[in-house]
Amino acid sequence: MIQISANCVGCGKCVSTCPFGALSLVNRKAVASNACTMCGACVSVCPVKALSLPSTGAAKKDLSAYKGVWVFIEISDDGQTQKVRPVGFELLSKGRELADQLGEELCAVVIGNNIQPYFAELSQYGTDKIYAVESPAYARYNTAAYANAMVTLIKKYNPSVVLYPSTYIGRDLSPRISSELFVGLTADCTGLSIKEGNLIQTRPAFGGNIMADIKCPDYRPQMSTVRPNVFKKVATTPGKMAQIVNEMISVPAEASRVRIINTHMDPPAAGMKLDEAEVVIAGGRGMKNQEGFNLLETLADELGGTVGASRAAIDLGLKPKDQQIGQSGVTVSAKLYVACAISGAVQHVVGMEHSDVIIGINKDANAPIFNVCKYGLVGDAHQILPRIIEQVKNAKK
Repeated sequence: MIQISANCVGCGKCVSTCPFGALSLVNRKAVASNACTMCGACVSVCPVKALSLPSTGAAKKDLSAYKGVWVFIEISDDGQTQKVRPVGFELLSKGRELADQLGEELCAVVIGNNIQPYFAELSQYGTDKIYAVESPAYARYNTAAYANAMVTLIKKYNPSVVLYPSTYIGRDLSPRISSELFVGLTADCTGLSIKEGNLIQTRPAFGGNIMADIKCPDYRPQMSTVRPNVFKKVATTPGKMAQIVNEMISVPAEASRVRIINTHMDPPAAGMKLDEAEVVIAGGRGMKNQEGFNLLETLADELGGTVGASRAAIDLGLKPKDQQIGQSGVTVSAKLYVACAISGAVQHVVGMEHSDVIIGINKDANAPIFNVCKYGLVGDAHQILPRIIEQVKNAKK
């Protein structure tokens, strides 16, 4: 709880500033309730410096024993083939950069059955060590079993950073581990860096209106989930073989509470996957109707790409939900991204800003989309797109 000294003059500035309503005036003195989160907002506004955050009063925990950047590797299974999810290679590529800055090892953690075939490919992305937990009991994902294995490994080897993919499994697994270890977890990061030995985790906040930098200086490991297509895959050590550390970890009894009775795999969706496409043509509210999106489909066919949409266009029913690009949709990392009649709100930009070449088409010359574009066309997309399509067809002849 916030500390209030006798210097308080009862001006009330802290009361109106507190975002949680935790301060009130009693006998012309500020008093804090149990609703106080010690956010510190009141400290800076107090004109007589009567408010302060409490000091810990104890020495900080020694974190020197925590070393190593870990990446949880997810094995995907579509009912026909098993493979490492590409986001695992993206995290290893970024993890190599972070590990170099920290002067620590990069380690991959693989849990499953028959996982040896993946080791050689994982080693090519700068991996120094692979922790392997292999057993038929891990053939299918089980939250309790996988969390127990990860917690056991983390307590034994003390990594400083653990990264997870922001997939269905990663989003299910990482909070369980975070709660068992009593450490923080930053979800859906769009940026990771190192500053003064701490992991700086960047993610959208306040509905995507700002980008927040989050750090956890007092606890280890520092943990984050990262969405696919945020970082580039870079094979830095072709031909190298990482050190393999095999760990035998038994499945806890509580894992048996959940049993898989039957598995049904939906057939693969027709067409190219949005997050795997090299060319993405995206439309916003300004495309207005299905005729507008037909222009996008035509251009995408000519360029060998696929079509996505902003949330505004999804809400209008112009494309299905799984084609949404942005913070609450898919993140793409295309070689060419064309944003048609999309204003460029932060929520959309975080889902496409990692594309190599971005082209924006918008009637508003001041649209935020032009701040992230390499090329910008000011005008009506319904008039510009037919001319672009014609030029592309002529160039292909």
